[in-house]
Amino acid sequence: MTHANRNNLRDLCPALGNKTYFNYGGQGPLPTPSLEAMTTSWQRIQELGPFTTDVWPYISAETNKTRALLGRLCGVAPHRLALTENVTSGCVLPLWGLPFEAGDRLLISDCEHPGVVAACHELARREHLEVDNLPVQQFRQGREAQHNTDAGVLQALEDSLQPRTKVVVLSHLLWNTGQLMPIPAVADQLRHHAQQPFLLVDAAQSMGQIPVEAAAQAADIYAFTGHKWACGPEGLGGVALSERILNQANPTLIGWRSLRDETRAVIHDPDPFHHDSRRFEIATSCVPLMAGLRQSLSLLAGEGREQERLQTIQSLSRNLWGQLNEHPGATPLLEGEPPAGLVSFQLNNPSGQTPAEIVQILGSKGIWIRNLEEPICLRACTHITTEATELRRLVDALEELI
Repeated sequence: MTHANRNNLRDLCPALGNKTYFNYGGQGPLPTPSLEAMTTSWQRIQELGPFTTDVWPYISAETNKTRALLGRLCGVAPHRLALTENVTSGCVLPLWGLPFEAGDRLLISDCEHPGVVAACHELARREHLEVDNLPVQQFRQGREAQHNTDAGVLQALEDSLQPRTKVVVLSHLLWNTGQLMPIPAVADQLRHHAQQPFLLVDAAQSMGQIPVEAAAQAADIYAFTGHKWACGPEGLGGVALSERILNQANPTLIGWRSLRDETRAVIHDPDPFHHDSRRFEIATSCVPLMAGLRQSLSLLAGEGREQERLQTIQSLSRNLWGQLNEHPGATPLLEGEPPAGLVSFQLNNPSGQTPAEIVQILGSKGIWIRNLEEPICLRACTHITTEATELRRLVDALEELI
């Protein structure tokens, strides 16, 4: 916390010193203290010896501290928090371990990331499942009309559920439109369904940006990463799992970390796996990343409580949304102010450049946003490290284009 006390987070991110950056939804900048924490951890492991009896207590302590911290952020006990490499593995490993029967159904929203969608369709092919569509892209009311969105999503869910729906897949914050989904209410509605379908939540755009505790506690699988809004290193994330996932899902990829006794192969043991979240962890991973992520989360905490940080993000996204909404050549996807930091928009561009070409043109000016394909649009993200002058710089650069 010493770094946070004498500098704000922006000043600690070298990536923000030479560019105008709006791609937090893809990957956040890594603060220097987080990189230093990782380097210190690597050095300590080498001092102890990377494979000695002296190093294991250190590695165990790093793992336990990280699991406990992420569990606290999700409001779940440590035994329900598995460490993962990224959102996709956090979604897929528990999902593929569930007991399916031919004819069971997956209900997937029309705003899910292609990686998760592809994994669901491949699961359906292998297990002879049916895939249904949950239409949520249509809900673009923004923050002030969130109650209308919530009601609409719950009605769409009711209309889309089938008697044999086994799993519902729905992101917490939609990665394309930026609309917030009512995860606790969805979970409650599923509990009243005859099959009580499992709820899988992609939280890629949530952790580090919006409060996640209520949603993580409500979902069966709540998968997140540390390298986006949490501004941690790539290659480390987590997944909060419900008790019934722990009781009913089997390991998918299996390694020594999945086993209760990693020292020997017990061929005739019908259940050699951990009975907690560790059954979904696999094998050797990069321990120093844990120190880096914890440092990034500590720096975020030093900038204010979750709700305070969200208010800052909302103020910035409201500013950008307002400027775009008033511009005759731009149309934000959301009809109202964004509930978080994702601001997606379309341009009326008479010069004919594609969104991908616009991204490259802006990048040549040191301004970084991204283009999306479903729907076709541009996306700019505001974080607590964003400055108001950067918003104006982006809008002025767009105006030059159109």
